[in-house]
Amino acid sequence: MESLMVSSQLGNSSNDSGSCLRENQHMSIPVLMCVVFLLGFLLNTFSLWVFCCRTPCWTSGTILQFHLAISDAIATPVSPMMVVYFAMGNSWPFGRFLCQVKIALLSSHFYGSTMFLTLISIHRYAVVVRHNRSSYMKQKEFVGKLCAGVWSVLLIQSLIYAFMLPPSKDGRNSQCLSIHQKNLTDSYFVINFILFIFGFLLPFLVSAVCYGRLANSLTGLNISTAQGLRVKEKSQRMIGVCLLIFGLCFLPLNVIRTTAVVLKKYFPGQCHVLLQVETAYYVSWILIGVNSCLDPLLYCFGSQHFRDAIRSLRIVQTERSNRSDSENMANQ
Repeated sequence: MESLMVSSQLGNSSNDSGSCLRENQHMSIPVLMCVVFLLGFLLNTFSLWVFCCRTPCWTSGTILQFHLAISDAIATPVSPMMVVYFAMGNSWPFGRFLCQVKIALLSSHFYGSTMFLTLISIHRYAVVVRHNRSSYMKQKEFVGKLCAGVWSVLLIQSLIYAFMLPPSKDGRNSQCLSIHQKNLTDSYFVINFILFIFGFLLPFLVSAVCYGRLANSLTGLNISTAQGLRVKEKSQRMIGVCLLIFGLCFLPLNVIRTTAVVLKKYFPGQCHVLLQVETAYYVSWILIGVNSCLDPLLYCFGSQHFRDAIRSLRIVQTERSNRSDSENMANQ
């Protein structure tokens, strides 16, 4: 606590120069970040294996879930670099190119997830609410082209941000994607609101409308049949998980980052508050990693083939275990 007060006092004393002294983050933040992203990587790698090797018949929904799993897995290389970054006192040791790679991967991960989650909500709306009508979202060829278009947008976006937000020197330390880069304050401010509006707010509103219409249609669904009850339960679970992901994983990061860029631009002298917001921002990265762990639940709720593949794996494992027990008993 005393060190925090001293850091705050030192930061306030540097207001004349228009900058705040950076405070080292606790190592528990990058360690938890690394653990969560690694767990998400393992879950999504398993999901990708199930899609590629255990799912013989792909639907339009399967294609969307496959691309969501890819967007969740690509951010994993960033977490070890962040651990080293914090361990070296918030100094980026990997150079300009890897800093740009980090920004590109994080951008593609954060906003690829929101885009594909939104497309999954639109697809679910088309399948359940408009089940008697034709829709492009039910066509595999169209959905495949749509996913290619999304990745093209993500690639262009990530390259633009990577070149607009280069690393910079602060004395002996090198900073990468840091609120303390004074020369990039205006760039962070503009980019943040573009990402907040088009990368979070609009996808969330579209998903909320689709799931709201879906929830309304479920009230009139005939649940006297097993199929009707199954559709209702699966859709309710998907609604819950998707809204949980948006609220728990993506909302904190966007709100905290917006607060940080506003403070840095209009209230640069509030060093103590800015340092606390910076810590909260890195904590929100852990919640983004939780998103990678929750998304596989959507695959279970949204794909019968995915559930059948996991069930077949369980059966094979049980048969192998029983066969092993029988062989042991015979040898005895």
